[in-house]
Amino acid sequence: MKLPTVILVTGTDTGVGKTITTAALTAALHARGRKVAVYKPCQSGNVLGDSDCAEVARLADPLTAEAGVVLEEPMAPVPAAALDGVTLPPLAAHAQRIRELSVRHDHVLVEGAGGLLVELDHDGGTLADLGAHLGDKAGFAVVARPALGTLNHTALTLEALDTRALPVVGLVLGSWPATPSAVELSNLATLRSWPVPFLGTVPADATGLDPAAFRARACDWLEELPA
Repeated sequence: MKLPTVILVTGTDTGVGKTITTAALTAALHARGRKVAVYKPCQSGNVLGDSDCAEVARLADPLTAEAGVVLEEPMAPVPAAALDGVTLPPLAAHAQRIRELSVRHDHVLVEGAGGLLVELDHDGGTLADLGAHLGDKAGFAVVARPALGTLNHTALTLEALDTRALPVVGLVLGSWPATPSAVELSNLATLRSWPVPFLGTVPADATGLDPAAFRARACDWLEELPA
């Protein structure tokens, strides 16, 4: 499968390693000579200093990294926007900005908020719906946790994408431990056996690496990333 222009990075849950996976994908694509933009439709948690775009920029240095809207509270976008008194941009506005970025970049990586069906606007639009807006230029990378319960969460996410006829670039296990347990090794083997492409594992300690080391190792973590 050839990589699409737009790769939407979604998770099976929050805290599964989407941001670090986005950074690793950026670094791996840079190593191939690709120009990469990173776009986060809704960034929440600004009051705590959270900025996924800043973290990706620190680790992987994309050509462009920006958020569609920045919200203060570390919550899902709709309730966070309500507390901030902010009107969220509609999905069409995000899709338009992503199309604009795709003109000047080989790839645009779009990091979602939490899981696939978290609402990103006031009309119930989700990352899955954003993928539908973008059409055949877009595909999904699904990031899963390696621990107990991940097989069900991953299967549900893949089923939701399949039901909507949205293409999947592949699976990534984020937050992979330095010393995996029997459960984690079993989950890895099972996910590798599924028909969806398995792209690799990103270490749990990757965020603590020096950026140069992070960029050098990203291709090894995502060794199955297609051309």
